[in-house]
Amino acid sequence: MPRNLAPPGQQPLQRIVGRRKNPPLGSLPSRAARAAMTASAGYRTRAPKGVFIYATPEAMQADRDRWTLEAVLARQRDRA
Repeated sequence: MPRNLAPPGQQPLQRIVGRRKNPPLGSLPSRAARAAMTASAGYRTRAPKGVFIYATPEAMQADRDRWTLEAVLARQRDRA
């Protein structure tokens, strides 16, 4: 069986669409790349750092929902 084909009934695990080219050593990032890095650095999830151990998946989901709701509300306040 060829390497790039998955067995019948199986989905391929990986697909390479393109190749990223590394910039030459010593070159600075483009203006667009710097803007993307700055925007990404300002993104906050509102989830506290740390390791959490939950007794049930429902307890974990409740915390995640609460953090997501807080992030949505904070973003709405920032836009207003």
